[in-house]
Amino acid sequence: MAGLIGKKIGMTSVFSAEGKNIPCTVIETGPCVVTQVKTVQKDGYDAIQLGFEEKKEKNSNKPQIGHFKKANTTPKRKLAEFSGYKMNLNLGDVLTVDLFNDDTWLDVTGISKGKGFQGVVKRYNFKGVNDATHGQHNRLRAPGSIGASSYPSRVFKGMRMAGRTGGDKVKQLSLRVVKIIPENNLLLVKGSVPGANGSYLIIEK
Repeated sequence: MAGLIGKKIGMTSVFSAEGKNIPCTVIETGPCVVTQVKTVQKDGYDAIQLGFEEKKEKNSNKPQIGHFKKANTTPKRKLAEFSGYKMNLNLGDVLTVDLFNDDTWLDVTGISKGKGFQGVVKRYNFKGVNDATHGQHNRLRAPGSIGASSYPSRVFKGMRMAGRTGGDKVKQLSLRVVKIIPENNLLLVKGSVPGANGSYLIIEK
C-alpha cells in the first residue's frame, strides 16, 4: 500500500470538538525522498523506494552514496518500499504528511520494545501459583509441567516457556487520524503504536 516512513515522537492527548480527551501518538511523518523507482520490466514488480532522515556522508559507504546521488539527494538513515501510489513519482520527488490529508484510518508498523529474557508470567500471562502455603518454595511464577517424563520423553515444539521477549515486528491496524500538522510534518493518531520513542515506523493508507 502507499505510505510514508515516520518516527515516533511520543504520546500526548488532545480534546475533541465534543470535549472528550483523546490519547494520541505523535509521529514525525516525512519528508520522504523517492530514492528508487522499481518497474516490472527491470525489477519484476512495481514499487517506490523512499528514504527518510538525514545521515552524514562519512557514515555511508560508497555504494550507498552513489545510490542517493542518482536521486540527487543526501544519504538517508531509513529506506522502505511502498506500492499503490496513484500519482506518477520520479527520482528525487519529496513526499510529505500531506499524502494522508484525505485519510481517516491508517495502518502503522513498528518494532515493539525489547524486554530481554523474561519468564512465562510476563511473556505469556501465565497465572502462577495462587496458594503460597503447603510447602511451596520459590514456585509462585514457575511454568509448571512441560511434558510427561515417560512418553514421549521430550518437550514438544512450540511449548510456551521463558525466553527473549519483545523486539518483534508489530502492525497496528485501522488507527484513526486525529490531527495533521503539515508545517511541522506531524501526524497524530488515536491510541498507541509499537516501538520506543525515536523508533522508525511505516505508515500505510
